[in-house]
Formats: sequence, C-alpha cells, structure tokens
Amino acid sequence: MTTPAFPPYVEMDGRPATAEDLRIPAFAGFGHFTALQVRDRAVRGLSLHLDRLDAANRELFGVPLGGDRVRALIGHALDGAGVRDASVRVHGYAPPDRPETAVMVTVGEPARPSPEPWALMSVPYARAVAPVKRPGEFGQTYYRLRALRAGFDEALLTATGGVVTEGATTNVGFWDGTSVVWPDAPALTGVTMALLEDGLACTGRVSVRRPVTLEDLGAYQAVFVCSSRGVVPVHRIDDRAFAVDEALMRDLDRTYEDAPRTEV
Repeated sequence: MTTPAFPPYVEMDGRPATAEDLRIPAFAGFGHFTALQVRDRAVRGLSLHLDRLDAANRELFGVPLGGDRVRALIGHALDGAGVRDASVRVHGYAPPDRPETAVMVTVGEPARPSPEPWALMSVPYARAVAPVKRPGEFGQTYYRLRALRAGFDEALLTATGGVVTEGATTNVGFWDGTSVVWPDAPALTGVTMALLEDGLACTGRVSVRRPVTLEDLGAYQAVFVCSSRGVVPVHRIDDRAFAVDEALMRDLDRTYEDAPRTEV
C-alpha cells in the first residue's frame, strides 16, 4: 500500500489547524479515528465510517458524534485542500477545555492497493478494545515495522494459541474452496470487510466467520487482506505459500468496486 508523498492538509473543527490545535493529538492523543478513500468527492461505505466514529466517541467519551457534522467537516477539508480524490482520516478527541469533541480531518494523496501479492509475518499480539480504531497504536506499529524489516509486507496479529485476529493495518480473509472465512476473534471490523461480507452473496460466494489458527492454515487454498485502499492477495504467511486465486480476487475486487458511494 502507498503512503502519501506530501504532508497532509489538516483542519481542526472546520478550520486550518494551528500549532495550538496540533498540541491535542501530540500531547493528549487519547482518541479514535477512521480512514477512508475519497474518489470524485464520494466514499464507499460512508455510513459505516460515520457509525464507527459515533460508536467509538460514545465508548471513549460518553457522548455522540453526529454524522452530519462529520460529513460536513470532511467536505470542508476537501475544499480547503482543493482536491476531489484523497486519503482522508477523521480523528475524534476530547480535550478538557472544549465543550464538544474536537474533530481533526487530514487530507493526503489518494492511495491504492499494492499491485503485488503480500507476505504476512505472524506475531504474538492482539489489540485491546479491538472494536475501537485508535491512533498511535504502539503494538501494531511495532510489529508491522518488525515484519517490514524482515522482508514481509504486513504483520498478522495472533492471540494466545496462535488464534488469528487481523492484520496490523488490515483485515484478513481465507478461502477454503467453499466459503470466504473471516477470523471469529476480537478484531476491528473494517469498513471494506463489512462491504465485502454484505456484497459477496451477489457473486455466489458464501461469507462466514469462524475461528482460524496458525495450525489451520493448511485447510485454506487462498488468503487476502483488505482495507479502505482495496483488496490484496497473500502469497505467503510465514513459511507457508499460498496460490493467488485469480477468480476469487476478481469477485472480491468487483464486490468492492460495486459498493455504493456517497457524496461528501
């Protein structure tokens, strides 16, 4: 996956962020976020992103975060950056001197999935409070960097007993020849994962959740990871190789591409 090539444009509560605003994520970084891709001012699964932000805000701060407000702030930041295609992140913070949640929106270059299959390195780490997407997640960053330094593309997070949960920055799915299997374990349900779960039935493929362990990997014919940037096949987990199932990838890509978009 790509990284924005220039520093992102940043707004806080609908205005260009000041140095004082940026003290909030720098020194009071307890918060949550969602990451999304915007194409021609439209977003796949926008309602899911807004629901995620509202649920996380209630969980962390005990107050709602209105979807209409967030949607307007995304649009305002896109206008400020002067772009229609972008990688956008929306962060929610609750600094003690503000009466409502401070919403930071960053706008960077649009990102696209890797054109090459990925290799995953399994690591012994599972996120706490998995349903909340949080910035500055030390364990995920640490293990992902370890995987990159070891020549892999992503860390595969595993709980006690080698129970597969998710990727460090992705969800992971397995194909057993009959069903797309999502690990039934504490993990963040990504928006792309949710869109694929809902849409795969239209391709005639079954999507299920059940426990997956490292010892089970031999039962699967193909593996993929997904995020807001798209879907990428996996050709290796540790020292176990997997074939790229081209038909499966076509169905996954089509399902993702066909997901409805909402204007911001």
